[in-house]
Amino acid sequence: MSDLFDPATRRAMLERLENLAPDAAAKWGKMNVGQMLAHCHAPLEIAVGERTMKRGLIGVLFGGLAKRSLLKPGPFGRDMPTAPDFKVTDEREFAKERLRLVDLIGRFGETGPEAVAARPHPFFGRMTSVQWSALQWKHLDHHLRQFGA
Repeated sequence: MSDLFDPATRRAMLERLENLAPDAAAKWGKMNVGQMLAHCHAPLEIAVGERTMKRGLIGVLFGGLAKRSLLKPGPFGRDMPTAPDFKVTDEREFAKERLRLVDLIGRFGETGPEAVAARPHPFFGRMTSVQWSALQWKHLDHHLRQFGA
């Protein structure tokens, strides 16, 4: 799996973001491109310790199963459910949201594997740095593919 802690992998992801057009149309889903960029902030904010959320009962009961399913080889499927706290429905400014996402991807790499792995995920619970990195990369890849990047 791709490792977002690896500088070359981060650069490749940032190049995809750079190639994303502000008028890109979604191939699936309900978000526009600005909303998608804002949506992608939330998991990275959790990973770098900028956002905290309590683990709910659903996460305790099903988080491990969902984590194993999402970590399987291959991309995420289309139209997956979105956590209510991660939904973005208001209009967003493309350039501002992309700049913020670029910053968060860089901060993820700078934070490093040990610090990220020390934080439990609010749905999946404890994760290794490899799991954190893989899920972040797969989430970004999913949404960039959604908009053709």
